Amino acid sequence: MPPEYADGPLAVLDITDGALTAHLADGRTVPCPAKTLQALAAWALDKRKIRLGAAKVHDNGFDQDPLIILTEGAVAHFGLPTNLADQEDLRLPADHKALKSLTKAGWELTKAGFGPWPRIFKRLDGKRHCIQLFLTPWGALENRVWGQAGELPAGDLATMLGTYARLVITPRGTVAVTGEELMTSLRPPTKAEWSQDEGKYVSAKVPHTLHTLVDPAPCEAPDEHPVVAADYPEEGSRPASEALDEEACIWVRPADLITDAERACTHVAALDVQVAFLAACRRLHVGTGPAIHYPRNPDFDPDLPGSWYLDLSHVETDPRLPSPFTSSGERPDGPGWYATPTVAYAVELGADVRPMEAWVRETHSPYLQPWYDTLRDAYLTVMADLGVTQDLDDEAFLAAMAVYKDGDPLLVTLANAIKATAKSGIGKLRQRPNMGVDHVFGDPWPALKRLTWRPDIRAMILSKARTNMHRKMHNLATTASRYPLAVNNDCVVYAIDGLSPLPLLLGSDGEPIRGGFRLGVNPGSVKHQGSQTIGWALDLLADGVNIANEIKDASLVRVA
Repeated sequence: MPPEYADGPLAVLDITDGALTAHLADGRTVPCPAKTLQALAAWALDKRKIRLGAAKVHDNGFDQDPLIILTEGAVAHFGLPTNLADQEDLRLPADHKALKSLTKAGWELTKAGFGPWPRIFKRLDGKRHCIQLFLTPWGALENRVWGQAGELPAGDLATMLGTYARLVITPRGTVAVTGEELMTSLRPPTKAEWSQDEGKYVSAKVPHTLHTLVDPAPCEAPDEHPVVAADYPEEGSRPASEALDEEACIWVRPADLITDAERACTHVAALDVQVAFLAACRRLHVGTGPAIHYPRNPDFDPDLPGSWYLDLSHVETDPRLPSPFTSSGERPDGPGWYATPTVAYAVELGADVRPMEAWVRETHSPYLQPWYDTLRDAYLTVMADLGVTQDLDDEAFLAAMAVYKDGDPLLVTLANAIKATAKSGIGKLRQRPNMGVDHVFGDPWPALKRLTWRPDIRAMILSKARTNMHRKMHNLATTASRYPLAVNNDCVVYAIDGLSPLPLLLGSDGEPIRGGFRLGVNPGSVKHQGSQTIGWALDLLADGVNIANEIKDASLVRVA
């Protein structure tokens, strides 16, 4: 840790014995003398008093600003309301006494205002000096990700978030915002470069990064986007065949295609792919430049990221498997748009592909590789601390996964947060407008101004994840005649004798099936999601219920 950041990336402020106390990530506590927000900002940035922050994660990037977490006691200490639920958009009014005092002292807020994750900065010597705040009583930590972490003792919260900051990056907002921030920090779009003409360093674009705003191809844009509204001005009027629909698969095998042998099994078992969308980012080339339009019968090139318009309805697939080409698992009924990994998989299956049109990106790179590496390493580190290591054999792995959530609650929460950072960061690539907040159909929305607003990249990832999973299901079918009963995103259910999923993974020789599913903690490997009786499964499948969505907690199933 650099000496200028010797006190760690963050501090949790709480009232201890009547005094404002800063709890640091390493377990130490120091007094905080601040009584106002402006005094707090000055204290957090004064290296003579406390050395908060973290080093940059890439040479072309910037050091990470100090993060100050305010507990309920600290929020009240600074004269802020402890409950903001009645305020519009969870923002403190600009005329609040504390904010007026802050701005009067020369400090500024970003355009987002003072919400659960406000940024405070002051311009000095041509630079912005910033601190990031987050207010736990205002719901800064999403319950679906962090559980009740916002109610932890200040010391435990500092330890947990400090570990996240060390393994991933200092949090900057929701896990979606932080996931996006990690992408940019690991692949900064610009760098300082000496200009001989100007006699000084200037900002220069970095190749193979997302350094320029680019419009999506019409097929890649969501319905609300201006480029779609220009062609289809009536909301919802764009034909489905004109929209790229690369999503995870949700499919149930028709009950009449369930075999007698499967009905005679005693149980069903579910396999769940570990951090499936993150796994799809590994070595994936995505476009970094603008989409180039090829309007007439281009040859398919699997090395070019992009979207291809072609007809895959002629490709024969076993009806006991979902179609790999659609998110519904249903066979395509005509031409449509597909991302490069989907078309490449069709070729792999022996299909004759003849694109009629394409939008491709001729400048591309494995942009997400360092992002994948960072989140994978973080996840594996935390899971190893919970007793789930990469070297476990199958039986030991199943046993460890069955009890890891009984381990250190802080580590369990961290593992969940890291997975959510990956999934939500990918979702941020195609952030849609908030339709409930004065958005007019066809108008641009704020997310479109971000360099990382790239729905084409999200489509590539989901296409790769879906085809990766289908490839393993296909190999299991062709090698061992095992077919899924249901698929839900990254979970697949098979009929089996007994509760253990191990027999699903082995061939008749007792060896793992080549190209099939493998148990393990690594992203892309699988874990046991749960088992139930075959009677339970057949009753639900007869009613069209997706048992892959229900098997983890059968008590919640609502039978139609």
